[in-house]
Amino acid sequence: MNYSVFEVFRIGIGPSSSHTVGPMSAMGSFIAELRNRKLEHHVERVVVELYGSLALTGVGHATDFAVISGLLGATPEDADPQILAERVGEVRRTKRLLFGGIREIAFSPETDLLFFRDRMLSEHPNGMIVEAFDELGASLYRNTYFSIGGGAVLDKTALIASRRTDEVPHRPVRYGFSTAGELLALCQRYNLSIADIVWRNEFAYQDEAATRSRLLKVWDVMDTCLQRGLTTEGILPGGLRVKRRAPALYRQACDVAGKLTPDFRAMDMVSAFAIAVNEENAAGGRVVTAPTNGSAGVIPAVLAYYIRFCDAASDPDIRDDHIITFLLTAAGIGMLYKKNASISAAEMGCQGEIGVSCSMAAAGLAAVMGATAQQVENAAEIGMEHNLGMTCDPIGGLVQVPCIERNSMGAMKAINAARLAMMDDGGHLVSLDAVIETMRQTGHDLQSKYKETSLGGLAATVVYC
Repeated sequence: MNYSVFEVFRIGIGPSSSHTVGPMSAMGSFIAELRNRKLEHHVERVVVELYGSLALTGVGHATDFAVISGLLGATPEDADPQILAERVGEVRRTKRLLFGGIREIAFSPETDLLFFRDRMLSEHPNGMIVEAFDELGASLYRNTYFSIGGGAVLDKTALIASRRTDEVPHRPVRYGFSTAGELLALCQRYNLSIADIVWRNEFAYQDEAATRSRLLKVWDVMDTCLQRGLTTEGILPGGLRVKRRAPALYRQACDVAGKLTPDFRAMDMVSAFAIAVNEENAAGGRVVTAPTNGSAGVIPAVLAYYIRFCDAASDPDIRDDHIITFLLTAAGIGMLYKKNASISAAEMGCQGEIGVSCSMAAAGLAAVMGATAQQVENAAEIGMEHNLGMTCDPIGGLVQVPCIERNSMGAMKAINAARLAMMDDGGHLVSLDAVIETMRQTGHDLQSKYKETSLGGLAATVVYC
């Protein structure tokens, strides 16, 4: 199993990695494929069809916005949400689109961006078909893409190949592993930590300096998002009229003259941190998939908790080392879920988002607190074990209720999981591999109405105007 850390942590925009970041990336892939075929200058019309979960909750998840942005040539990592909003608004007004940033074509969202809410492509719940036409209406190129979670996108051919692991080309890494058991065995054999293993494997993708720089950039984007969320007031977009709560929560936690004990103050800080990030995500801000947008607040909140309340390092370089260790460890755990289950809520429910992020954060926190590899694995297992079966039922198809508060709960569970694991010697009955397999089976058993379709759960029982 060879994943880069930066396939787990992707810089993008909210509100959804699978419904926003993924479709935007898919449009970029489609444009690139047209260019490879030297067809981009012949395009006069593009039609995008959305299926399954992408269609059912696409409007609430800003999938239409993401598709138009991607057709304009925007990429998730470099996109400026405010500038994009202006450009997409202009497309809606003029019915014209600068395709790939090079060629102006007619584009009407009403006729060229189609939501098939009653159909699902057989390969994956998050499917989309993109087709380009010439001036005579003849098809130039057509391809099918799937947003498989965490912002990752595969076309139909690649998705089918990915399920036959013998056909997938692997980049050679120093310490290959596919299971938690194999990862722990490597740690024991070579006397390395999980972070050490992931760090050395990353050099198959880029050198040491680039890896360190990119990891610190990931944290910088996380922290900037967190700080922005702590200071931004107002009402979140969408029909629910959800008020931002993070600034008030943070002010209350900072009130040393208040009634909170130091322990409660720390916990309230964690809640404020997690909610701040996901309020920014819900507003379409700049976030890091960790491993998804819907769960983007858990890891930054737990890492910020460690930095603020646990890390005694005064040297910035040492603190950076701790941040990198946390992120590498968390990423190593996230890779196991990507390989052996899924981080797509459309496949797994929210256990694949909040559950996985909780597991990753627990592992990262345990690692920087000095845990052994066995204790880190135990922390990750506890973090998922108590999120098994969690449904994804966003009210109104928006990544707001219950999603935002769930990030706070996930962060709290992660801290508790790390603490419980470190109070023991790492021995435990349920392995991380067993809990990942259980999550996979549970996700497959969940009815589709509980998997990011807004057809069941809170989305069906809560009436809003």
